[in-house]
Amino acid sequence: MISGIFVKILAIILLGVVAVIMILGLRTLFKGGETSKKHSNKLMQLRVLFQFIAIIVLVSFAYFFKN
Repeated sequence: MISGIFVKILAIILLGVVAVIMILGLRTLFKGGETSKKHSNKLMQLRVLFQFIAIIVLVSFAYFFKN
Protein backbone atom coordinates (compact mmCIF):
# COMPACT_ATOMS: atom_id res chain seq x y z
CA MET A 1 0.00 0.00 0.00
CA ILE A 2 1.03 3.62 -0.34
CA SER A 3 2.76 5.04 2.71
CA GLY A 4 1.93 8.35 4.35
CA ILE A 5 5.35 9.80 3.51
CA PHE A 6 4.83 9.10 -0.20
CA VAL A 7 1.46 10.85 -0.12
CA LYS A 8 2.95 13.92 1.58
CA ILE A 9 5.87 14.11 -0.85
CA LEU A 10 3.56 13.74 -3.86
CA ALA A 11 1.24 16.44 -2.50
CA ILE A 12 4.17 18.84 -2.01
CA ILE A 13 5.47 18.12 -5.51
CA LEU A 14 2.05 18.71 -7.08
CA LEU A 15 1.54 21.97 -5.23
CA GLY A 16 5.09 23.05 -6.11
CA VAL A 17 4.48 22.42 -9.80
CA VAL A 18 1.31 24.51 -9.68
CA ALA A 19 3.16 27.33 -7.90
CA VAL A 20 6.04 27.32 -10.40
CA ILE A 21 3.67 27.41 -13.38
CA MET A 22 1.69 30.24 -11.78
CA ILE A 23 4.85 32.27 -11.13
CA LEU A 24 6.06 31.73 -14.69
CA GLY A 25 2.66 32.77 -16.06
CA LEU A 26 2.54 35.92 -13.95
CA ARG A 27 6.11 36.84 -14.86
CA THR A 28 5.32 36.41 -18.55
CA LEU A 29 2.11 38.43 -18.15
CA PHE A 30 3.88 41.35 -16.52
CA LYS A 31 6.76 41.24 -18.99
CA GLY A 32 4.38 42.20 -21.77
CA GLY A 33 5.11 42.40 -25.45
CA GLU A 34 5.11 39.56 -27.94
CA THR A 35 6.16 37.00 -25.31
CA SER A 36 3.12 37.81 -23.21
CA LYS A 37 0.78 37.42 -26.16
CA LYS A 38 2.21 34.02 -27.06
CA HIS A 39 2.79 32.34 -23.72
CA SER A 40 0.94 33.98 -20.82
CA ASN A 41 -2.50 32.56 -21.57
CA LYS A 42 -1.10 29.10 -22.31
CA LEU A 43 0.79 29.06 -19.01
CA MET A 44 -2.34 30.03 -17.10
CA GLN A 45 -4.32 27.31 -18.87
CA LEU A 46 -1.59 24.84 -17.95
CA ARG A 47 -1.78 26.04 -14.34
CA VAL A 48 -5.53 25.39 -14.24
CA LEU A 49 -4.98 21.89 -15.65
CA PHE A 50 -2.33 21.08 -13.04
CA GLN A 51 -4.50 22.55 -10.28
CA PHE A 52 -7.31 20.23 -11.35
CA ILE A 53 -4.96 17.23 -11.33
CA ALA A 54 -3.58 18.21 -7.91
CA ILE A 55 -7.05 18.63 -6.42
CA ILE A 56 -8.25 15.28 -7.79
CA VAL A 57 -5.15 13.48 -6.46
CA LEU A 58 -5.30 15.16 -3.03
CA VAL A 59 -9.04 14.55 -2.61
CA SER A 60 -8.63 10.92 -3.63
CA PHE A 61 -5.79 10.50 -1.11
CA ALA A 62 -7.96 12.08 1.58
CA TYR A 63 -10.85 9.77 0.69
CA PHE A 64 -8.81 6.55 0.64
CA PHE A 65 -6.60 7.38 3.64
CA LYS A 66 -9.12 9.00 5.98
CA ASN A 67 -8.31 6.72 8.91
